[in-house]
Formats: sequence, structure tokens, C-alpha cells
Amino acid sequence: MPDLAEFANSLDGELFSPDSSGYEAIRGPVNVVYREVRPRHVVLCRSVSDVTRAMAYATATGDRIATRGGGHCFAGRSSTDGIVLDLSGFHGISVAADRIATIGAGARLEQVYAALHAHGRTLPAGCGPTVGITGLTLGGGIGLLGRKHGLTCDRLVGAQVVLPDGSVVECDDDHEPDLFWGLRGAGGGQFGVVTALRFDTVPEPMTTRIEAHWSGIALEELVLAWQAWAPDAPDDLTVDLSLVSEPGGPGQAKLFGASTLEEGSTRELLQEFIDLAGVAPEIELHAGLPYHCLKSTFAEREDGPERALRMRSEFFSHSMANGTLASLLTQLDGRTSKGRREIAFTAMGGAYNRVAEDATAFAHRGERFLVAHIAGAADPWVDRSWATAHTDGSGRVYPNFPDPALDDWAAAYHAGNYARLRAVKNAYDPHRFFDFPQAI
Repeated sequence: MPDLAEFANSLDGELFSPDSSGYEAIRGPVNVVYREVRPRHVVLCRSVSDVTRAMAYATATGDRIATRGGGHCFAGRSSTDGIVLDLSGFHGISVAADRIATIGAGARLEQVYAALHAHGRTLPAGCGPTVGITGLTLGGGIGLLGRKHGLTCDRLVGAQVVLPDGSVVECDDDHEPDLFWGLRGAGGGQFGVVTALRFDTVPEPMTTRIEAHWSGIALEELVLAWQAWAPDAPDDLTVDLSLVSEPGGPGQAKLFGASTLEEGSTRELLQEFIDLAGVAPEIELHAGLPYHCLKSTFAEREDGPERALRMRSEFFSHSMANGTLASLLTQLDGRTSKGRREIAFTAMGGAYNRVAEDATAFAHRGERFLVAHIAGAADPWVDRSWATAHTDGSGRVYPNFPDPALDDWAAAYHAGNYARLRAVKNAYDPHRFFDFPQAI
């Protein structure tokens, strides 16, 4: 058995164990469902050498490894009863003259947006300020600029990776190309520990923030109109729809999103949707927001008390049938529930779908929208609602929304890319050092 004190002394970062001061503060992921998992050790890595030493120690002790960038994983992969590699010490961000940004694997989105803003640049990525850039990228990366600029992983041009044998490789289209292909959309923790990412950034746009609310209306026509309109809207416009029920009340709807067009043009496009839906909400438009400021406003909208939530989701390549939608809305009605429930519709199309299915590991390039069912962790409605919608779904699931309840997860996450991903796994991790439920 390797000496623990010797291992701790070899680190540039810090080692936390259950009897260490600070262990309770660092051990838990952001996702409250998995806060009770107690790792044997947490290594706060501050150098690539820390990662290689921790992996060697785990190999010698037989401990499982979990890599944590942001800690939001819906399937609990950000923690383990073995060793957690906390990468928050890798938070450096730099932008070169060619607009290529090099970002440490532990950087969070709020850090990324702020640093890139100083250079007039940004990335198409998510809204959650504490979400880690690495996990988001490795599973694809959907966001409010995605219909114009694609997935976050579509902007990735290189990465530094520590492989299970302790070797450190730089990969891109010309170096370790199969590994680089697999990093773009297969999901995190599959082949190695990513310690740095290189992105081809985009100009930071001025944006118009969009928000609208409905209550006391029939929701079916609204959803039917959104399904027909939002995925085909101009690339400059991303508008998502959320249906929410609170205990004792009917469902309510909120529209939110962003446009890189001016306020007048944005309002004209939204009027097309309102005319199609046949209901006129109070639409709030806030123009002239730099993209990083827009992001913070949506983060504020999502703030609230922590809840143990469960989510199941699926992509849709065509609109739901009227009967399916009617059944979903009946089940959502808060007058039959004891907790908050939400069905979230996210528009795809645009640049997401202008990439070949096998060009990256992210296989879902022909989908129109994503539907997520969200409620308290103990609410059986999540499974019922998902099963109802699944009747019309494509069978495909976003790798960043892992779902332990899936039957055929390989086809759901990876579709036709799974065979190549297995070959990449066998080449770079033949002994399955990185292993967890639903791992390639």
C-alpha cells in the first residue's frame, strides 16, 4: 500500500481526507442529490503533475477516480467514494493574438465569460455561472448562441489530456485525432483527465434579452406553435419555452431567450410566433446587452433555494402529436401534485444541425428540440411524463443530461458513433481505469 503522507507531500495542491480540516467544505458536488457521498480522498489539483500522481496513487490502491470541474452532473459522476480530482485550481484563461483561448479545466462559465469579454470575445455555452467549462464541452454544450455558432465542443480546437498510463498528450485534428474527436461530445470522464482546453472564440455580440409569461391560458396551442416555429427561427434568435406547475394551481408558461438582432427586428420575429400561437403575452425585451451581461441576467432568473431535483430528457426530430401533448399537459397540472414540476423545451436547429453526425462524437445533428422533465427527486411524475413524451421522441439523449434509467443508453447518447467511441476507449483506456455506469 503506497504511503499516504508521502503522496500528500508530493502534491503542489492539497489532499483532503475525512479527518482533514476543510474536507466537509470540499467533498460535496454542487448537485445536492449527491451531497452525502463521502470520498475517501479529495485532491485539489494545482498542476498536471498532481493529476498524474493522483492517478498513479489510485491505480496502486484500487480506488475509483471521479474528476470534478463544476460538480453539476445529474448522474453523480462528479463524486465517488474513492478519490475526487478537484480541478478548480486549473482556472487560468488567456487569449492569444489569433483569438484562440486557452482555458484551464477547472474554470467556471462566469470566469470564462468575464475573461473573454475583456478581449471582445466569447463562446457559445450555457447560462449557469458555476457550471464547469470542461464538463459542458465534453458532452456537447448547448446555449443561447448555439443556433448561430454551434455547440461549445464545435469551437474546441485542442486539449491537453492526462491518460490512464500517466502520459500527457496534446490533441487536436492533427495530433491524436481520434482522441480529439471523442472529446467533442462523448461526455466527460471517458478517456482521460482533461487539464486544459483551447477554443476558437467568436466575437462577443450585443444582444436583446427576451422574456414573456402566460398564465390562465390553454397551453396546448402555445406549445404546438413553439414546436413549429422556434427550431426554424433565424439563427440570430434562440427562444426556449418552459411550462411550470406549482401545487394547487394550473400550468404556467414562460418564454425566454436572446437575439443578436436589434430590438425592433427581434420584436417583429416574435410577433410571428405570437400570431401563430394566438395569445399575446407581456413581452419584456432588454436590448443593448453585451453577451456576458445577458448571461448573468439569466443566472439571476434561475437563482433560488437548493432542491434535490431529478431530470429526464430526450431529443425530438419532429413535433409531438396533439394527443401526446394533451396527455403531458394533463399530467403537469399542479392541482394533482405536491411539488413544483417543469417541462423545458430547448430549441435546436440552426448551426447545431449544420455539422455532420460523425464529424464529432456528438451524434445528435438532426434534432429540432430537446424536452426535459424536472421535479423533486422523489416525484414519480418525472418518469410518467418522460414515458408519455417518449412516444414521439427520437430516442436520443443529450450526453450532458445523463439518465441512469435509460435502457439502451449507448444508442441514446451516441447513436451511430458508438462503435468508433468504443475503439477510442480501447485504444486510450484499455483497462477501463475510467469506469462508471454507462461509461463507454
